[in-house]
Amino acid sequence: MSTSLITNIAELTTNVASPDGDRFGTLVDAAVLIDGERIAWVGSAADAPEADVVLDAAGRAVIPGFVDSHSHLVFGGDRAAEFEARMAGQRYAAGGIRSTVVATRAASDDELRARLRGFVDEMLAQGTTTVEIKSGYGLSVRDEERLVRLAAEVTPEVTFLGAHVVPVEYADRADEYVGLVTGPMLDACAPHAKWIDVFCETGAFSVEQSRRVLEAGIAQGLVPRVHASQLGPGEGVRLAVDLGAASVDHGTYLTDSDIEALAASDTVLTLLPGVEFSTRQPYPDARRLIDAGVTVAIACDTNPGSSFTSSMPFCIALAVRDMGLTPAEAVWAATAGGALALRRDDVGVITPGARADLVLLSAPTRIHLAYRPGVPLVERVWKDGVGVFAASGTAEGTNHGTVAR
Repeated sequence: MSTSLITNIAELTTNVASPDGDRFGTLVDAAVLIDGERIAWVGSAADAPEADVVLDAAGRAVIPGFVDSHSHLVFGGDRAAEFEARMAGQRYAAGGIRSTVVATRAASDDELRARLRGFVDEMLAQGTTTVEIKSGYGLSVRDEERLVRLAAEVTPEVTFLGAHVVPVEYADRADEYVGLVTGPMLDACAPHAKWIDVFCETGAFSVEQSRRVLEAGIAQGLVPRVHASQLGPGEGVRLAVDLGAASVDHGTYLTDSDIEALAASDTVLTLLPGVEFSTRQPYPDARRLIDAGVTVAIACDTNPGSSFTSSMPFCIALAVRDMGLTPAEAVWAATAGGALALRRDDVGVITPGARADLVLLSAPTRIHLAYRPGVPLVERVWKDGVGVFAASGTAEGTNHGTVAR
């Protein structure tokens, strides 16, 4: 198996805390050795070992591949008209999800698969090498099963979200629908999924219904995640912490007790800046969260309604500009933070033994991801040691269509 050396790196973000107190593990004039799918060595370029292939980074920055821990990539149709209405002043509400359910149910497996793989390639080109994908746009046993099955073709980080909203055919019968979700639907979807999620929110599911869903998933070996506090304060954060959820996502409206509970737990708070951008809701104060000791991740929440972006660099720029994070904190949240939200220690870091998921920026520092918003700064991407994207348009390798293992 051949080795590859990336050398002459102006700034290398390892996310491995250094003895001098740098929690981001920043190295200058650095190099990284790749052996197969893994990182074999990290250090000063002057001390770099020999390798079969050498790439000169020419004074550019290298960061870990982004870890997007919240997305909804399997769906039909779009909701551009809804976005236009919001920009004209209409308030966002969870009910728009039902229009995507109609389009998704009408789409064939091949249509959904082709679109899914297109989103995966789009993410790779923007530096995302690991992604979590939720169901939630089928809301029937048949359709939820095929969504998790299709998602499992491109990532092991699959989440069953049958409890996204109550479908129209169960209007005014939410408890009966929860029975379907926790029974036949869960039985059909659990073999394809790793995670169980619920939208614990006004207009979706109550805290009691959410607990039923999550506990049923836990009983089948799935690990909980929770959508909460997106539309207003609620009990979803406390539920997530009580059940040991890997993450609670959104957190647009948090109380002091929510923050205290998160800071005292292992549950990651995943912020979704694209949602606030698209819905014009207030941006969470990430500075306050981090200062309180909460572990924060950033994800895109790619979906057709509230955040139709797959660009982690864009979300990093928003987190810096409107959530109070420093560029280094935002990059950490989009890499190591996302890995923690997925309970992974082999991605989101650049250290011997980790997966060789790397991004070469066409910039000398990670600061440029926020400093130059909207500019395509991702020069090259490696996934499992294989080049899967190059800005010239010539990808090195044939790993397209899969972003996580």
